[in-house]
Amino acid sequence: MAVVGDLALMGTKISPNKLIGKLEKRVFVVPVSSSQKFSFSHARNLEIIKKSRIAVKAVMQMGLEKIQSSSELKSLKEGYLGFDVVTERELKENGFLGLRKTKLVCTIGPACCSLDELEKLALAGMNVARLNMCHNSREWHQDVIRKIKMLNQEKGYSVSVMIDTEGNQIQVVDHGSSSSVKAEEDSIWYFTTEKFEGSRPFTIQANYEGFSEGVNPGDEIVIDGGMATFEVIERVGNDLRCKCTDPGLLLPRAKLSFWRDGKLLGTDYDLPTLSTKDWSDIVFGISEDIDFIAVSFVKDADAIKHLKDYLATKSPKAIKVLAKIESLESLQRLEEIVEASDGIMIARGDLGVEIPLEQIPSVQEDITYVCRQLNKPVIVASQLLESMVEYPTPTRAEVADVSEAVRQYADALMLSGESAIGSYGMKALSVLRTTSTRMEQSCREENRQTLLHQRKLGVSLPDQIAEQICNCAVEMADNLGVDAIFVYTRHGKMASLLSRNRPNPPIFAFTNDSSTRMALNLQWGVTPLLTDLSDDMEANVKKTVQLIKAKGMIKTDDAILVVSDIIPFSTAQTIFQSIQVMTIA
Repeated sequence: MAVVGDLALMGTKISPNKLIGKLEKRVFVVPVSSSQKFSFSHARNLEIIKKSRIAVKAVMQMGLEKIQSSSELKSLKEGYLGFDVVTERELKENGFLGLRKTKLVCTIGPACCSLDELEKLALAGMNVARLNMCHNSREWHQDVIRKIKMLNQEKGYSVSVMIDTEGNQIQVVDHGSSSSVKAEEDSIWYFTTEKFEGSRPFTIQANYEGFSEGVNPGDEIVIDGGMATFEVIERVGNDLRCKCTDPGLLLPRAKLSFWRDGKLLGTDYDLPTLSTKDWSDIVFGISEDIDFIAVSFVKDADAIKHLKDYLATKSPKAIKVLAKIESLESLQRLEEIVEASDGIMIARGDLGVEIPLEQIPSVQEDITYVCRQLNKPVIVASQLLESMVEYPTPTRAEVADVSEAVRQYADALMLSGESAIGSYGMKALSVLRTTSTRMEQSCREENRQTLLHQRKLGVSLPDQIAEQICNCAVEMADNLGVDAIFVYTRHGKMASLLSRNRPNPPIFAFTNDSSTRMALNLQWGVTPLLTDLSDDMEANVKKTVQLIKAKGMIKTDDAILVVSDIIPFSTAQTIFQSIQVMTIA
C-alpha cells in the first residue's frame, strides 16, 4: 500500500526549536472511499537528528518533468525549474523561516508600466499585479498583461494578474489630467456633467447626469474619502459651484461623496453591481488569461455567484473572483459575500466614507478574521503608504498601520496610487516587504497561531478529513520545528487549508495545474510550484525531493512535513490523503 494517509506521531516530546531523539514514523492511512474504513500501517524508523533551527538556510528548487510550452522549456534550461527567482533569492539570503509569507499586490499605472519597471517590481517581491479598469485604454492594459506574462515565461518570475472592475460608480469625477491636480484652499471649482475633451482650469467632470440631485448649498463634497473637501456654494442647473475648504490632491477618476451636517448623504440608484463596461472588461480579461477579477461595489452575494457561473462556462481556466468590501451594504452581508467569493479585498478608502473613520481598524480586523474562518484570502488595500505618492519616506503611522495588518494575518497588502502614479513605487514596495517580514518574525516569536479558534468548514467526510489533517499538520509542523511543509495538490484545497492555520515553516505547494499555481500566489505563506504529478504519492515525493536535493537546494537532515490531497484519476485506485514527516538523507 502506498504511504498516503494521515499520520500519528508517538514518542519523545520535541521542543518547537529543536528536533531531538528518535521517533517512530507511524502512518495513519485514511482511505476516502465508500466503505470509509480506517487502517494503520508502519513505516521504517526515522532518526531525527538534533540540530539548531536558527542557522538553517536551505534553498529549494523544483523541476518540471512535463514541459507545457517552449517558454517553460527555456526556463528549465536556464535552471529555474518552476521555482520563481525571487523566492529562490529570498531563501538563499534568509533560509526557510526567513521567507516572507505576506503577499504583496501592486497597482500598475503610468509610473510603472514599462517592461523595466515591471521587472523591478517583480524582483522586489510583487506577487500580484493589479490593473484598475477605471483608468487607461484597453490597449494599454493588454500591453501590460503581456509584458508580465513575458517576464514570467522568459525570466522565471511568478506574478499573477488581477483586473479590478470599475463598477457602477455614480459619483466619479475627472479633471481631465493624466496625473494628480492640487486643489488649493479657498479656490473655486465647478463640478459639471458637461462632456469635453482634455482639461479646463478649476473644472471637474462628473460621470452621471443626476449626480447633484438632492444636494444643497452648504453641503460638503469629499474627494476619495478625504483627499480634499469642497463646500457647495450654489447650484447652476445640474452643476455645482464649490469652494475648496480642505486642500489636497485630486487624482484622475476620483470618487466623491456628499455630506450634510457630518452625515453621509445616501443614494439609491438601484444599478447592477456589474455594468456593461465591466462585462466587456471581464471578456477582455478572459481572452488575456488573467488570474483574478476583483469586483467593485459588491452589494450581496448574487453578483459574485452570477460572475462565477459565467466564468465556469466561458473561461478555459479557473479565474478567481474577489469581492471588494467598500460599502455599508457589503458589511451588512459580509459573511454571505465571503462565502460566495474566492477572496476579499478590504477597500478602506471607500469604506471610510461610508462608516465613521474610528471604526475602520476594528472593521478591518473583523473582516480579516471572518476570511480566515471561512478560508478565503484577504487583501488589505487603500492608503497603506499614501504619503509615498509624493514623498520618499512613509510616516511612522503608516508603517504601524502596515504592521497591524500583518499582525492580523492578512494574506496580502496592496499598493494603489503609491505604485501606479507615485514617484517612489519601488521604495513603497520595499517598505511593505521589510515591514511585513519583520512583523512576521515578531508574530512567530510570540507564537500567536494558537489564538485562532477554527470554524469547521467541511460538509462531506472527505472534506472534514482534509480539514482535520491540515489542522493537525500545522500543529505538528510547529511543535516539531520542521524546516518546511510540502503539499501535493491539484486544485490547491489543502494548500489553502494549511495557509489558514498560519504555520511557522513555509508551505511549498506542488501542483500540475498552472491556474492553481497562479491562484495560490495570493495565499499567505504558500510558494506554489508547477510540476507533473502522478497518482503514486510515494513517487511524487521521491521525485521532487531528488530533484531538489540534486540542485543543492535542501540539506541533508533537513526535516519536512509532507501533505497530499492528490485524488487518483483512475477509479480503480483508492483515494488517500496524508501526512508524512521525513528527514532528508
